Amino acid sequence: MVRRDKTNYVIQSVSHSLDVLEQFFGEVDELGVTELSKRLKLHKNNVFRLLATLEARGYIEQNKATENYRLGIKCLHLGRRYIHHMGLVRQARPILADVAKKCRESAYVAIVRRDGVVPLEAAEAEDRAVRITPPIGITLPLHCTAAGKAHLAFDAEEQLKSALPESLKRYTDRTIVDRATLLAQLEAVARDGYAVDSGEFIEEVSSIAVPIRDYTRSVVGSVAVAGPTYRIGPERITAEIAPSLLEAGRELSHRLGYNE
Repeated sequence: MVRRDKTNYVIQSVSHSLDVLEQFFGEVDELGVTELSKRLKLHKNNVFRLLATLEARGYIEQNKATENYRLGIKCLHLGRRYIHHMGLVRQARPILADVAKKCRESAYVAIVRRDGVVPLEAAEAEDRAVRITPPIGITLPLHCTAAGKAHLAFDAEEQLKSALPESLKRYTDRTIVDRATLLAQLEAVARDGYAVDSGEFIEEVSSIAVPIRDYTRSVVGSVAVAGPTYRIGPERITAEIAPSLLEAGRELSHRLGYNE
């Protein structure tokens, strides 16, 4: 029996519907029919029918004031359901709460998706007037966040590192934009067991992260702490935050079946 490639079974209308939803990734909040038609290279009538179908099911909604379209509440429900069913998140919740309490800073767990790292779940310190709220579900860069560096440094197959361009995007004055310099730093991260971002992605915000492994010994995520840079200095990282995170990373990895 000849096996057919799965692309032979793709339903074009479903594919186009998903293309519509994916146009709202990133910083785009609303789009009109004309703009979507240009982006997708589809006739306006086809785009309107796709939007009407998605709107009827709750995945798209129309802003009556602007007549533009935006993601609907059903997308949020679907995303929350996805996160709820991930074993990593379920196992991470009590550990995140413990880290946030010990370090008195926000803690979060993240995974790699495509070319970035995405926070999935967080716990915040309750006794801090000023605290950092991790952007759940938002893709963050790999090269200038602690969570991203943790994945880069401990990526056994080195696929993430090999995909890094020679010139990296700058976000602040402290961002490392040279690939060779970043790779040298990642060697130190692999040696120390944890990664640090000191205002490299967002000014005056620092983070520390360690890898999470599962029963296959693969890195499946990272657990991180984030807070204002004025509270998170080198001494506190070495004496307090890094040891707590390393312990949390070992515990979470153990819960996922990893044995050192």
